[in-house]
This record gives sequence, structure tokens and C-alpha cells, in this order.
Amino acid sequence: MSLPSPHRRAGLLAAVLTSLALGACAKEPGAALPRIALAGDRVMVAGLSSGAYMATQAHLALSDRIHGAALVAGGPYGCAGGKLETALGTCMKGEPAPDVAALVRQAAARADQGAIAKLAHLAGDRVFVLHGRRDATVAEPVARAAAAFYEGLRAEVPALSSLTVTWDGDRDFPHLLPTADGAAPCESAAPYLGNCGYDAAGAIFAALYGAPPRPAASAEGTLIAFDQRPFAPAGKATELAEEGRLYLPKACAEGASCGVLIALHGCQQNVETVGEAFVRDAGFNRWADVYGVAVLYPQTHASLAPLNPKACWDWWGYTGADYDTRGGAQIAWLANVLDALKR
Repeated sequence: MSLPSPHRRAGLLAAVLTSLALGACAKEPGAALPRIALAGDRVMVAGLSSGAYMATQAHLALSDRIHGAALVAGGPYGCAGGKLETALGTCMKGEPAPDVAALVRQAAARADQGAIAKLAHLAGDRVFVLHGRRDATVAEPVARAAAAFYEGLRAEVPALSSLTVTWDGDRDFPHLLPTADGAAPCESAAPYLGNCGYDAAGAIFAALYGAPPRPAASAEGTLIAFDQRPFAPAGKATELAEEGRLYLPKACAEGASCGVLIALHGCQQNVETVGEAFVRDAGFNRWADVYGVAVLYPQTHASLAPLNPKACWDWWGYTGADYDTRGGAQIAWLANVLDALKR
């Protein structure tokens, strides 16, 4: 995840300006987002690092539309409280540890106020929390707090007895999304994918959608570049890239009823930074063919104002104080995309 420390801002300036200059020379954004026969009960979200924080925000805010979440190297909903300093300390290093009980109470209050969906919508959802033992960026207690947060919701709300939470923290990998193949070493470096002998994408699909009906082969669908700009909520700056990606299995393109997995990259893992490494090589696409699920790959971009030089998702408030609610710019954008996908 590696959020920008205030002490490192000057050092990041040149890299960000280079990224923005390259973006200015980029090609025109892609085509319109295609429509599919969307199976609304099969919409899930998964994310790595800042994408994991965004995944839990989207899950809580839109649990009437998103029915499960996989969090890799991320912490609990509401952790940062709109403060970058808290994000860098409590929510990454666990110093001090997140106050899970307080975060559960806050989520319940927000649900009562309508800022996020009613907590009862989480009934029957599956939550998978994955953390590598060698992760030096997000501390293990922070990731454990993510699992404890969902368990706290289950204890708080009687209707959530069917909410299942799975913790997996015994695997030997650093701060990245591990794969079972590929030439990239199992090291925490761009593009934050590494052959660690573990297929995290396959495990995420199994955790959220159940056991696979068959083994996964190579991806045979189509990766589509689409224009992200039309889905911005009125009056809000999403701070997203102009172009996103959608992986469409053949069956989905031919009209079969399909689910959607929203796959959220981590910081410095967006297309503008690492090319299409994450959207092609993370492993989600080949499993999408097996499960009959399209994969939505929203894309962020780097900026100096607001300060987000590493193209992280907004999990500390750079798009506004309502960033982790239904009114947040990026969450409202995502809701608009789900609307647009449905045929």
C-alpha cells in the first residue's frame, strides 16, 4: 500500500509529475461499458492493500448490491477516520491497534443514518481476509482487525448469524498479491504480483463463490478498455483515471447470466503505473471463465492536489469527508457502474 508520508512528499514530486506528463500524452479513453445479463446476487468485491480498504468500504456502503468481500493486506472499515496520520499509523502499522469495537459501533450508527446500507444486508455474505507473514507494510494485527470487525458486526446484529468470516494469515508472502505461476519473484516490488506458490485469485473466487466447477485454464475472454468518466456522480471529483478495464468471459459476452467481481488494485498497481500487469496477470481472468463472472478493474490515477502521488484508492478522505459512505465520490461512481453494466 505504502501511503505517502508527509516527510516523503518532496521526493515523490518528480515521479508524480512524470506520471502526469505521460498521462497527458495517453490515447483517447476506451469505448462505452458493455451491458451484460448481470446476476445481482453474484456481485462481489476484492482488493489488495488500499484496494482492500476500498473493498470493505464498498461492501459496507453497498451491501444491498455487493454480497461478499475479499481483503488482501487491508484493515477494518472506517479505520482511518478521515485522517492521513491515522491511516499511516494505526491502519498500517497498528500503532496503536485499531479500536474494532468503536468501528463496529460507528458502522451501526452510519447504517441507522442511511450513510451506508442497512447491516442486515450482510446476512449470508462471505468475507475472506488474507495476509502474508512477510508483509512489512500492513501489520498482521491490522489485517486481523479487519476480520474481527466483521465478526463484531455478526455479534452486534442478530440477523447476521449467517455472515461467514475466513481468516488466512499463515502463508509466506510479502506485501503483494501472490500467484502460483509467472516469472516475477515473491518480493514486494512493482507490480506487486509474485510467484509465491499460492494462487490468491483462485482462493478468492472459491471463498466468495464456492468450490470451482472445473480447473482453470488460460483466460479465453476479452479484456476491454472502457471510459470511466461518464459514471462520475454529479458535482463530485472521483480522482479516477479516464480509462478502466473489464474482463468479459465468452459466456458473458454471448448473453449468459453472469456475476461480477470488482477487483481493486493496490497503490502503484494501476495501469498508468505498471501497465496491464494486474489486470492480465493477477489470475482473476482465468477463474472468471470458470465461474461465469465478469471482472471489473476500476483504475485510479496519481495526483498532487489532492495529495495521492501513488494512485491509492481513497480510504483516508482525499475526495471528501464522506469518502467511505454511499455519498463518497468513488463509491457512488462504483454504484453507477453497476447500474450501467446491467442489461
